[in-house]
Amino acid sequence: MGRWTLTALIVNSIIGSGIFGLPSVVAGYLGAWSPLAYLMGAFAIALVMACLAEVASQFGESGGPYLYSRAAFGRFFGIEAGWLSWLSRSTAVAAAVNLFVNYLAQFWPGAVEPIARTVVCTVLVGFLTVVNYRGVKAGAAASNFFTVAKLSALFLFAAAGAIFLLRARTGTAPSPASFHANTIATAYPLRNWFEAMLVIIFAYAGFEGAVVPMAEARNPRRDLPFALLVALLTTAVLYCLIQYIVVMVVPAAAATDRPLSLAAQAMWGRWGASAIAGAALVSVYGFLSAHMLNSPRLAFALGEHGDFPPVFARVHPLYRTPHISILVFAGFVWCLAVFGNFKWNVIISSVARLFVFILVCAALPVLRRKFPAAAAFRIPAGNIIAMVAVCMLLVLMSRMHWNEWAIVLTTMVIALANWMWARDRAVED
Repeated sequence: MGRWTLTALIVNSIIGSGIFGLPSVVAGYLGAWSPLAYLMGAFAIALVMACLAEVASQFGESGGPYLYSRAAFGRFFGIEAGWLSWLSRSTAVAAAVNLFVNYLAQFWPGAVEPIARTVVCTVLVGFLTVVNYRGVKAGAAASNFFTVAKLSALFLFAAAGAIFLLRARTGTAPSPASFHANTIATAYPLRNWFEAMLVIIFAYAGFEGAVVPMAEARNPRRDLPFALLVALLTTAVLYCLIQYIVVMVVPAAAATDRPLSLAAQAMWGRWGASAIAGAALVSVYGFLSAHMLNSPRLAFALGEHGDFPPVFARVHPLYRTPHISILVFAGFVWCLAVFGNFKWNVIISSVARLFVFILVCAALPVLRRKFPAAAAFRIPAGNIIAMVAVCMLLVLMSRMHWNEWAIVLTTMVIALANWMWARDRAVED
């Protein structure tokens, strides 16, 4: 891969389905100030991104942060990272399922009713499970189509929305009723900023999957820093513009669960809302198909290393897929989607990622000491950047609520029991 191919890969990994739903959540915390929060989030995630890029360049196996934490700190922390990564991925997929139902309501309002919602979640998760159970080729066949559809819809929305707002500001087009009212920025307490940052972590996450296959990059030492910088700047500008459009044209933007669709309706009428809703459904389905394909491989990697029960490493004799890992992951996602909602799943995914990112950033100086001659690229002042990133993540972690702590700590206790089982099994072997 050259530098522009690598840049496109990272952009596609960062821009998932969440941007179709996050503008209303972030607006609920910060109102007209919310676009600024995306810029702050970009700076914060840049530190983590730099650390992960260096750490990932030293590994060619699957496993991601689980593998990095295991190599740096040992089996216990590797298993903890594996479980927390599994939690963050499953809640991210469940949030996408919730978002699919929300945008489906544009065409079928009854989709959000409890029984209909459960049926839609079941059919959606069940269909994708069957597709990926039967083989990787079937699961990945439409990847390029969904990628183009997702990025095209978002960039067109941003460009057309910017033109609309420019014309409204200059008086060459009628402005939405909320346009002038929402230009007044209300002061918000510090806690709102921290909680918004927790949610925005979800928006910028995903890059951790794109920096792993560095063996396929033409010149990672030169191209990866460029690709990461351009990808982050691109997504930050896109996110800020989309957020600005939403808060400027949607009255009470925080009250809706499909903000881009309502923004399009305010600007272009019902046809615009339907077009954006349709694009959102295609985009979210593409996100789901990709992650239902990739995410179960984490449990498979844990099983291969002996850190999960061997059943998770089983491969189907006919389809050659990790069918047990796929079924377990799908069942967990279904429960999270049916009994949770978009915002709840986003927040849990974000706070779980905080712990994973801390382990990855802390692994940078440890791996430098352990493997000083490793064939990896080095970020300038890497130890200082890692320390600043860890401190920043710890500050965000301090703003978690008790229910979020309860879920994360429960996951960590399960991981502890898993580690004790794996340790005893290793001794017996």
